[in-house]
Amino acid sequence: MSVIRAFIFSLISVLPIAAATSALAASSEADFKAAYAAAEAANKEAGTLRNQWTVTAAALAAAKKAADSGDFDKAVAQSKEAEALAKASIFQASSEKEAWKALEIK
Repeated sequence: MSVIRAFIFSLISVLPIAAATSALAASSEADFKAAYAAAEAANKEAGTLRNQWTVTAAALAAAKKAADSGDFDKAVAQSKEAEALAKASIFQASSEKEAWKALEIK
């Protein structure tokens, strides 16, 4: 149970930081492309672990939509949120890879 609590705490603490850092300065298309590429790479890694979250895909879609409308501040924020979600899913997959052993009946 403590692994789940630690995971939830880490997710809750990462998302506001990702959103806050993007609000500090006006973002450009290049900023969006870099943030989106990082988010896609993290999501791809989560896919190799067979643990992609649907909310990550939704955040990536929202980022692309915001960029298409020219709102690069929102697009970068959504991309960073998607990256944080993908990294959280990677963390979950990695921690659960070993955590199940503690639940195994011996």
